[in-house]
Amino acid sequence: MSPHDTLVSIGLPVRNAAGRVAEVVKCVLAQDHENLELIISDNASTDETEEVCRELARADRRVRYHRQAENIGILNNFTTVIRLARGSYFRWIGDDDRLDPRCVSRCLDRFAEDGRLILVTTQIAYTGPDGVTRTAAYEGDALGSDDPVERFAEMLRLLNESHLLIDPLYGMVKREAVLPIPRRNMLKEDEVFAAKLALAGPWGHVPEVLGHRNWKHETMPLLARRLGVPSWQAHFASTLQCRELLRWVNSAPLTPRQRARARAAVYRMYARRQRRVAVRRGRKAVRIVAGLAGARRG
Repeated sequence: MSPHDTLVSIGLPVRNAAGRVAEVVKCVLAQDHENLELIISDNASTDETEEVCRELARADRRVRYHRQAENIGILNNFTTVIRLARGSYFRWIGDDDRLDPRCVSRCLDRFAEDGRLILVTTQIAYTGPDGVTRTAAYEGDALGSDDPVERFAEMLRLLNESHLLIDPLYGMVKREAVLPIPRRNMLKEDEVFAAKLALAGPWGHVPEVLGHRNWKHETMPLLARRLGVPSWQAHFASTLQCRELLRWVNSAPLTPRQRARARAAVYRMYARRQRRVAVRRGRKAVRIVAGLAGARRG
């Protein structure tokens, strides 16, 4: 079956999104690829999300609504929608995201061009808290390599670059290739999962803005509370992330030489992050000292 004929699943995890969810559903159902389903997993919302979603499901048979009996956490709600999906291809969407009407069909075009691919990303526009929308073009080709470590190292490099360049968690995947990859509830889990995806198979990219997301920076302690992980992990997030990456590298089907190269890529990423932390702390110390000196002069 051609990718253009197959069922595509879009997964929408929500919680307390009554005022936003209808617009998200509208943009999904407006895709020019009609053979699709939208799976909504409502994480025990306490507002009117359930009523809104049930009405949306009644209005269009392509919408499937599932409600959690209790709050199962953000990550579990994300994994629920891909488990409930029936399509050969799958894409997550956030509860305040938007898709261009051609997003699904353009991703399918890219899959049709290269049977090796397990994931296709697109350029995405991000609107920050300041109301300014930004985007950036990814122009590399290492993520399409047949060498799993080349893909892995490129993804780790990108994790230290701008978030605007590429976001595999909001690309389209071959569901059966991605479903077995385990996910652990932890800080920076999205980055760990992206690296696991890079090891799993080659990626394609569509250099067009086909999605829109709202983006804001959140501190590690705040993210720890939202994810329900111990607060102490906020102080060791990068260390725990690298430990998880090394654990996955050790279990991946790699040759000894590939494994050594993958470990080296993790160490390089960690060293670069530690240098950046040291620079930030140094600048903060300078500001504090300058502030104290100014206070004394005053």
